[in-house]
Amino acid sequence: MNSQDFHQETLQASALLEDMLALRATVIDASTALIEGFTGSGAAPVDPALVNLAHYLCLRHHDIRPLQRRLMRLGLSSLGRLEGRVVPTLDAVIAALAALAGRQSPVAMPLEEEFFRGEARLEEASAALFGRPPVNRRTRIMVTLPSEAAAGPDFILDLARRGMDVARINCAHDGPEAWRAMAGFARAAGAATGRDITVLMDIAGPKIRTAAVQMPDKKSRLQPGDRIRLVASGLPRTCAEVLYSAGVSLPEMVTRLSIGDRVRYDDGKLEAVVESLGDGEAVIRVEKTKARGTKLKPEKGINLPDTALGLSPLTAKDETDLVTVIECADMIGYSFVSRPEDIDLLDSMLARHGMADRTLGLIAKIEQPEAVRNLPALIARARRRGPFGVMIARGDLAAEIGFERLAEMQEEILWISEAASVPAVWATQVLEDLVREGIPTRGEMTDAAMAARAECVMLNKGPAVGQAVELLDRLLARMDEHMFKKTPTLRALKSW
Repeated sequence: MNSQDFHQETLQASALLEDMLALRATVIDASTALIEGFTGSGAAPVDPALVNLAHYLCLRHHDIRPLQRRLMRLGLSSLGRLEGRVVPTLDAVIAALAALAGRQSPVAMPLEEEFFRGEARLEEASAALFGRPPVNRRTRIMVTLPSEAAAGPDFILDLARRGMDVARINCAHDGPEAWRAMAGFARAAGAATGRDITVLMDIAGPKIRTAAVQMPDKKSRLQPGDRIRLVASGLPRTCAEVLYSAGVSLPEMVTRLSIGDRVRYDDGKLEAVVESLGDGEAVIRVEKTKARGTKLKPEKGINLPDTALGLSPLTAKDETDLVTVIECADMIGYSFVSRPEDIDLLDSMLARHGMADRTLGLIAKIEQPEAVRNLPALIARARRRGPFGVMIARGDLAAEIGFERLAEMQEEILWISEAASVPAVWATQVLEDLVREGIPTRGEMTDAAMAARAECVMLNKGPAVGQAVELLDRLLARMDEHMFKKTPTLRALKSW
C-alpha cells in the first residue's frame, strides 16, 4: 500500500470512528430512561442484563446497515452478533478503529471476561431454570407428557435415557392424581440417569377450544364458503343453511365477537370471518383452509386476532390447579401472559396458596401480539422474581399475527431474550411428522436445526416421541459444533 492509499484508509477509519462514537453516545444517553423504567426507584442493585437489554433496544431503533458494511470491509465486527454484549462490542470496535486511525482510543478495549459476560449470564440463567445441561449439548429437550405417562415409571425413564431434560405436564388435560404420578416418575428418572430432569407444569389459562361439534357426517371436511354456527352454551345445532356447528369452551367468546372479526381454528389450519350474530351464537364463514379441507373436531384451539376479549390470564381452574403445581413443579408455564401486571397477578395467587418458602421458575408463553409488544417490560418484571424464561408458542402466535410474520417474530423474540440473558423455548410442531408418523420431513429437520439457537426445544406428544428425542439429541449436539446463537463456529470440515 502506497502512502496515499494508507492516508486514505486512515481518514476512512477516523471518520468511521467518529460515527461509532456518536452511535455509542446516542445508545448510552437514550437508554437512561429505559433503565430507570426497568429497574424502578428501589435500592436494589441494577440488573446488568436489563442494562444491556436497554442498550440493545436503543441500538435497534437505528438503521445501522450502512455502518455495518463499512465495518465489514475493514475486517471488524459488523455488530450483527452483539445481543448479549452491546457496549462491550461497541467499545471493542471503537478501540480497533482508533488503532487503525492512529489515534488514542477514548474507551478501553474490553477484557475477554467482560466481553463474554452476557453469555455467562445466559448460561447461569438457563441452569437456574432448567437444571444442569447434558454433557453433549447446550440446548435442552422438553417433552409434553401424554396421559399414559402416569401409568408407570417406564415411559418417562425411557425418554430420560434417550435425552429428555424437561418433562412438561399440560394442566389442560388429566388431573392432580395423574400429574403427581408424572412428576414423581420424572424425579425417579432423574435419579436413575444421574441427570437433572426438571418438571414444567403448564396451566391452561382461558384457552378457547371447540366443545361438542355437529356436522353432516364423520368424514365431512370444511371448505371455503362453508358456514359454522358457534354456540355459547347448550348443544350445537345445525340447519339447512348451516351444516356445521360447535360449542365453545369460553362462552364470553361468542358474545364479544363483531361482524367481520377473523376466527382461526386449530393453529390456523382454517380461517373464517364472522358473518352474523344472534342470541348467544355467531355464524362464521370459512375463507381459507387446507387443500383437502379441514375436519371440525372437539378440543381444538380457537384464536381471535381481531377480538378484544378483556379476559384475565388466570381462571378459577388455574387457581385450583396451582395447589398441585406448587407441590410438584420446578417451573410453571404461564399462558396468555401479556402485561407485567399479569405476573403480579400470578404471584399474588401463588402467595395465597402458601408459596412463600420457595420460588417456582416461570416460563411466560409468548402467544399474543400484546405479549410481543410488552416483552421487554415483562422480562424486567419477571427477572426480579427468580428463574425466568420465555416460550415462543409458535402455534398460537402464528394464528394471532399471521403465518407470514411468524419467522421474523420468532427471531426478534430470540434476540430480545438473549439481550436480557433470558432462556428461550422453541415450541410447537417441532419434528411433528416424526413424532406422529415416525418419519420427519426435510422442512421440519431444518426447523429443528434452527431451534438450536434457543436454550430449550419442546416436542409434543405422539407415538414416536422417543425416536424424536433421540434424533433431536444427536442433531442439537452436532449443531452446537457449528453455531452458537447467531455466531457460526467454524470447526474443521470433513466432507471436502
